[in-house]
Amino acid sequence: MNYEDIVGNILSIDKTVSKKPVQYQHVLTGYNKNKLIKILENMLKNRFLDEEIEQLIKEGIAITQHTTIGQEGSQTVAFSLLEKEDYGVPNHRGWGWAIGKGLTLKKIMAELMGKKVGYCQGKGGPHLADRENNLFLRVGIQGSYVSLAAGIGLGLKMQNSKNVCLCLFGDGSSNAGYAHEGMNIAAVNKLPIIYFVENNLYAMWTPYKETTSVTDIADRALGYGIPGYIVDGMDALAVMEVVNMAIDRARNGEGPSLIETKTYRYMGHSGNDKFFYGGYRSKEEVDKWKKKDPIDLYSQRLIEAKMITSKESEDLKERIHGEIKEAVEYATEAAYPKPEDYLKDVYAEQEVSI
Repeated sequence: MNYEDIVGNILSIDKTVSKKPVQYQHVLTGYNKNKLIKILENMLKNRFLDEEIEQLIKEGIAITQHTTIGQEGSQTVAFSLLEKEDYGVPNHRGWGWAIGKGLTLKKIMAELMGKKVGYCQGKGGPHLADRENNLFLRVGIQGSYVSLAAGIGLGLKMQNSKNVCLCLFGDGSSNAGYAHEGMNIAAVNKLPIIYFVENNLYAMWTPYKETTSVTDIADRALGYGIPGYIVDGMDALAVMEVVNMAIDRARNGEGPSLIETKTYRYMGHSGNDKFFYGGYRSKEEVDKWKKKDPIDLYSQRLIEAKMITSKESEDLKERIHGEIKEAVEYATEAAYPKPEDYLKDVYAEQEVSI
């Protein structure tokens, strides 16, 4: 399905293998104003943090990053809709999941620089986690987190909890065996999980159509007997609508959902990707997607709805730029762990009786 076919729509995948548009009016009524502005703030934090890290990498600072510039309308929005007690299971791309789940810029940056004041005392780096906000660690094995999320969901169900688990993965990971196993287990047991796949059209440098047998990943929901949705991932409001539907379903004990956002990364796959124009995609393609920028679109909607003024929007950007600068200074000045610290927290220090 082409991008143009989903603009303005959320497509529901039903058991007749048809794609039916879910009514979507692009209206902001019914949403909390402060929540809407907070989501914009999180999207801007994600964008500016990515940009700052890219600059630091050019200056020789050792940080591992897979940028999400261009994808802020997807994962950042989805994780911003969770409650603090809900669980988040991230993938390898970006920091929108961390920002959306409530982690601070200072401690994120400190962890990425390997400093002791970071979320994992500098020992996790990009594979960070935060127990206080129920953010599970970023696992290095692609797709494995889909099965891990099933374990979290099973635990929540066994505890009769009303909390849910949001699991993020990419189009490449959707083809891993872990993904099918995890979603099948979740479906059989009606676990409170929202499976959220960002389809940015490329698995590293390989076009999506060369690696995946279906046009729409959401079609695979039919094989598990769960709802599947395709949504314009550049449209934050559309993403909010479909994720909220899936969260409500999970909280009500109705089981998991599979959401596929059609989105796009403006930059290369990682710092090693030096030919993101022309090596495997054209500058014209990238420029076309940049015209659908999720932050510009969402900001304009808030301004038109009189939720925020143009000046307030610019002031917000200026404030976040300042917070990014403070975070870099905080992380740069912080101390590294001591040699003996690296051997701590490897094993549980408390005896467990069986």
